[in-house]
Amino acid sequence: MNNSDYNKAENAVDQTENSLKNAADNAKWKISELADKAKDYINEKRDNDQEATQEDWLDRVKSNVSDAWEDIKDKADEAWEKTKDAAEDVKAEWRKKTN
Repeated sequence: MNNSDYNKAENAVDQTENSLKNAADNAKWKISELADKAKDYINEKRDNDQEATQEDWLDRVKSNVSDAWEDIKDKADEAWEKTKDAAEDVKAEWRKKTN
């Protein structure tokens, strides 16, 4: 097997890592932003003469996390398929060389 086959597999792994990092970085709400979002939620409720409740706030966070998880899962699935395909290519090349 030549170096380009190994390089393809290595590049697929790197792409997987980058895809997962990008998905996590692009999550709608980062942990550092939650406090600001909570303050905004409380102010929104106060401005509308409504009661801010922990349950309502957690429902909003849960919904957002669920959306972010779906985005991350999609990227992870895509990265898995790319890596798996590259690994299969490397295996096939190895079998050719050893048979």
